[in-house]
Amino acid sequence: MSAKALPYGQHLIEADDLAAVGEALHADLVGPGHLSGEDARSLLADMAALPLTGGPRVSQFEAALAEAVDAPFAVACASGTSALHLILSALDVDGDSACVVPAITFLSTATAARLCGAEVVFADVDPETGLMRPQDLAEALGRAARPVKAALPVHLGGRACDMAGMAEVAAAHGVALVEDGCHALGTRAAGGRVGDGRFSAATAFSFHPVKTIACGEAGGVTTRDPALAARIQRLRNHGVTREAALLTDPELSIGADGAPNPWSYEQLELGFNYRMSELEAALGLSQIGKLARFVERRRVLSDLYDRLLAPLAPNVRPVARGGGESLHLYGVLIDFAALGLDRGALMRGLAARGIGTQVHYIPVYRQPYFTALYGRQRLAGAEAYYARALSLPLFPAMTDDDVRRVCAALAAELLKSER
Repeated sequence: MSAKALPYGQHLIEADDLAAVGEALHADLVGPGHLSGEDARSLLADMAALPLTGGPRVSQFEAALAEAVDAPFAVACASGTSALHLILSALDVDGDSACVVPAITFLSTATAARLCGAEVVFADVDPETGLMRPQDLAEALGRAARPVKAALPVHLGGRACDMAGMAEVAAAHGVALVEDGCHALGTRAAGGRVGDGRFSAATAFSFHPVKTIACGEAGGVTTRDPALAARIQRLRNHGVTREAALLTDPELSIGADGAPNPWSYEQLELGFNYRMSELEAALGLSQIGKLARFVERRRVLSDLYDRLLAPLAPNVRPVARGGGESLHLYGVLIDFAALGLDRGALMRGLAARGIGTQVHYIPVYRQPYFTALYGRQRLAGAEAYYARALSLPLFPAMTDDDVRRVCAALAAELLKSER
């Protein structure tokens, strides 16, 4: 096979990204000048950890992320999964509560709730978009056997949910909204950006290599709530604080001069090791500076897909989108039943031509773990979406000719099935 293989998603790492990571690896622990007060005390406590496990680049990345989504606060962490877990933990989701999660999403959205001990109520989705709608949330809330503390709308593939409608339903039931924005960094909707916090307590993002920007792994939380941001920041580091105002035990933490001891720290609650490293932050800082370019390239490629796939309608249709999406996935709906075509056979045929595809996602309630918990479930919208879903390659390094190649290969495989 002479043509390059095209995975369904891939990061774009350029020379300046490599240079940024290299600079972080070679950075001095302490720059010129002197530190005093709280900064100096934190430095003394953290000298064994800096600069690779935490430091100035993490704070700089948090500021850049907050600015990118028009949110006042951002907290960097280890992954999109940890971002979701941190938010739910900070909202005191526990074993006495439940969370509503759309059936079409990656496992993390539901498992974050289970890691807090909460039950999961799966909501149906729009069969045409895979998105949870306000009516789906309301129906799921009506089925909940426990008090629902949080609902987690997922901006699947970068397409935004109706957050204003979702907020009305959530407010009427006293439920916090937590946006799973792991696919949607850069998406604009309803006059704002995913992550700006207008309709939710917080938003989780992922910087996995196939996402809009890559940090290797890593994730982030954005919010408008300073107290929530502070608690999430503490929870990501074992529930520990060194802030003088939060220290509770003078015998343990306060010296004879009335100042906090240089070595003192207190664990205020049970937390996690969910920190972002300086290397991830260095790559993220370089990548987030290219966010607008990456989003625009994904839009151009998606528009070209739309045009080239039009002749394959109605059996092949792009998943509907508006105009402000930052698409992480280019999804199509294929009527496999009408075509008499097996999805696995199509995917293998495309793979033989060097075209990688994926299904996003198997309804989470069909996973053995959740089936064992809740029994066999079937939600009509989720099943209809899943039965037709396929994601085609989409990433910024693709050329227009790559898109033409994918569409030609798909058409050829469909023609084979008709013979």
